[in-house]
Amino acid sequence: MRPDAFAFVMATGIVSIAATDHGLVYVSDGLAVVAVVGLVVLIAAAGVMWRGRPPDLSDPDVTFGLFTFVAACAVLDNRLTSISAVLWTLGVLAAVAWLVLSALTARNLAARSWKELQERARGAWELASVGTSGLAIVAVALAHDRGSHALLMIGVAIWAVAIAVYVLMTAMILARAFAARLDPSGFEPDAWILMGGLAIATLAGDHIHRAGFDNVRAVTIATWCVASLWILPLLYFGLRHIQRAEARRFVAVWWAMVFPLGMYSTATHAMAVETGWPVLPGVSTTFFWIAFAAWLIVAVAGAWRLRARRHLPSRHGLR
Repeated sequence: MRPDAFAFVMATGIVSIAATDHGLVYVSDGLAVVAVVGLVVLIAAAGVMWRGRPPDLSDPDVTFGLFTFVAACAVLDNRLTSISAVLWTLGVLAAVAWLVLSALTARNLAARSWKELQERARGAWELASVGTSGLAIVAVALAHDRGSHALLMIGVAIWAVAIAVYVLMTAMILARAFAARLDPSGFEPDAWILMGGLAIATLAGDHIHRAGFDNVRAVTIATWCVASLWILPLLYFGLRHIQRAEARRFVAVWWAMVFPLGMYSTATHAMAVETGWPVLPGVSTTFFWIAFAAWLIVAVAGAWRLRARRHLPSRHGLR
């Protein structure tokens, strides 16, 4: 079981939220149920599989991947925010996991040189920023539930940390990309988190703005604009990469591409409400259907891969 396995819950949860934004209640509810079941199953699977062979927590790729758990709890919490018990349970889980993973990741980064970090940096490292922005959204929701100004201020501080982490991770990822001369063969689906990290920061900023912080509006517009600028280069390298036969085989990291698409739809919907720009509702709707189609494709590909693996031993036995 990969450390970033909870990306499935992230992707399913955010597409469920995007479906709600566009009035698709049955689609949203169905995906929400799948996300809840997925979270429970993955937690149980992690408890079983990692008991005898735990992930190497000294590896930064592992701790960055585990931020998918923080983001999964945060996204699902945002979807089920009307249920106070769920809001607090998932919120506490996300906060505790974030604190532990932040400490472990900081230790892992400090133990390596800047050059080594640049050589290893990849899109999945933005998961630390994604999880942090998700936690900011949770903090704002908890502040609203309790009427706590202190929790709201904590949410603002966490959001600022999320943006700072994004800038740091992006600097390392771009340094590696330029060193590799932007080779399209080096593209991986998790590179879409470069866009998704800013999209969820936009959504967090929108929640903070609606909570009464008027001075964050300019920042949310800026994060949405930069997220939008990421789409064309990511699409270009993605199309170049997909031409390779091995790139079309299903891998779990595909879920890391579905999440940013759904998050961009939700962030754009929030910006449409915030700014009133007439073009944004159509953009949000378009990206919802793209994200939903991507979710279906990856879900079917994953199920097919799982089925093939389950039947593999019997096929070998027949031979």
